[in-house]
Amino acid sequence: MLSKHAKQECITIAAVGFMLSVALALTWFWWLVPLIIIVAFALLAFFRDPERRTPTQRGVMVAPSDGRISSIHEVEHYEPLGGPAVCVRIFMSVLDVHINYSPYHTAVESITHTPGEHLNTLKPESAEDNESNLLVLVHPNREYKMAAVRQVAGMLARTIVCHVHEDQVIQRGQRIGLIKLGSTTELYILKDLSPRLQVKDGQRVTGGVTVIAQITPKEGAAIIARPEDTPAKSDDDESEEDV
Repeated sequence: MLSKHAKQECITIAAVGFMLSVALALTWFWWLVPLIIIVAFALLAFFRDPERRTPTQRGVMVAPSDGRISSIHEVEHYEPLGGPAVCVRIFMSVLDVHINYSPYHTAVESITHTPGEHLNTLKPESAEDNESNLLVLVHPNREYKMAAVRQVAGMLARTIVCHVHEDQVIQRGQRIGLIKLGSTTELYILKDLSPRLQVKDGQRVTGGVTVIAQITPKEGAAIIARPEDTPAKSDDDESEEDV
């Protein structure tokens, strides 16, 4: 299954691959046709969008992307969340699924796109200097911030796709975007939620599936949503008690 948000790229790859195959098949270079087909399928695989089963246990945040954890560190004061946070940085290679997922049942408070460089993501400075897109996530019906997901472009990844909008309620494991041709995704968890990490540096994770941390939501936070604003609960969705 290919991502609908990479339709143009998929059509272009398929069309170019087909035309090259036909052209080569009519010449002395017909023996190159299998190579062209392999390359075309490899490029299409960059945009695969597999179905996944997201954990349903209470109080867990899942990985926002596939890849390998390149850094786990604390931030004394992360301005978008208004306090100290734990950052889990995930490096996505060109072989990984490039879809981004919601780590928790939340609402999108803000989306901020920041222009920048396209440095190799293996360089430490790339996390700060490269083009990025930041989603600040809040409790869906209480007035406190919970986490942030930061999509960071890389040397090859020149397009960041975000297909959710501000004030939208998103479920844990829901697809929220795509970074084309791999890069880095960061998950910031507010330390006020007492996150207990379930992963370690260098570990491979699966987006929407691997549990990153167990959290303890704040008690007694003021409810700001009306009952009719609360999304209907389903078997696959996290209930209000979950958050």
